[in-house]
Amino acid sequence: MDEWQEFIMRTEAQDTPSRKSGAGIERSLKWFLDTGPQKKGGYPKKRRPNFKRKKFNDISAPPGAPGGLEEDIDPETFEKHSELEPNIFREGVMKPKIRERLLEIVADFLEGLPALKGVQPVDIRLTGSLANYNWSEYSDIDLHIIMDFEEFGDDPELIKGFFDKARMQWNANHDIKIHDYEVEIYVENVHEEHISSGVYSLIERHWLSEPDPTQVEIDHALARKKSDDVATQINLIEKYALTKPRAALRDIKRLKAKIRRLRNAGLKSEKAEFSAENIAFKILRREGFLDKLGELSHTVYDKAMSMDD
Repeated sequence: MDEWQEFIMRTEAQDTPSRKSGAGIERSLKWFLDTGPQKKGGYPKKRRPNFKRKKFNDISAPPGAPGGLEEDIDPETFEKHSELEPNIFREGVMKPKIRERLLEIVADFLEGLPALKGVQPVDIRLTGSLANYNWSEYSDIDLHIIMDFEEFGDDPELIKGFFDKARMQWNANHDIKIHDYEVEIYVENVHEEHISSGVYSLIERHWLSEPDPTQVEIDHALARKKSDDVATQINLIEKYALTKPRAALRDIKRLKAKIRRLRNAGLKSEKAEFSAENIAFKILRREGFLDKLGELSHTVYDKAMSMDD
């Protein structure tokens, strides 16, 4: 367990994941590509916010007010398509070259982790808009590595912290694109509930939850109203963050909890990822407000903890 704690506490970012050997990577790939009853192939974006586009400090009008926030996101980028992304899927099956490259990326990621000791993932899954009919230029390749946390010990929060640190470090150090879609790695506990109407297993090579194009219906106006409300609160907190850092910290914590509740409520609703709440979350992420809130949190914490002579 000390290895897990040591990794989480390590603060120096690595430029690239450590690789034990070319043969080790080859063995990992062989497991992904050749495991199972078939002879070959196993079983049957983080897009950076454009801060130059708009000065965030100038966006403080309340939702719906003239000059407010509601004009930035084109609703067409959330509209459904008649087919799955043709660069990724053919006739409902992930293209072999795409699948093999994604599995290679996962193998490299896992090869760089010091504490796995040969433990293999339960599954590797694609979720998100690219596993559905609402893909757009803003989509990421949300690649979920499914692990059984119980194999690593009896402290799931520590294990989660280890994997969160590892995957965030990987995502920060790499800018891998497949057909202009950024690859974003997540590590998920097999016992954790994942709500999505589109889940494709790269190991099984079939849909665990097949998307339905008739279910894609989005209330753009309500989503925009909800995102504007959160964005306005972020901008208001920024105005007093440095003069009242402890009050700002409390408000940031409250707002982060609100954002989590907003998205969870949407995902658990009948419309799931097409709910106004989840679309509002995506708008906030696209416009850079979630990044802004995270950066603000760090800045305010440092200010609150600092002492003058």
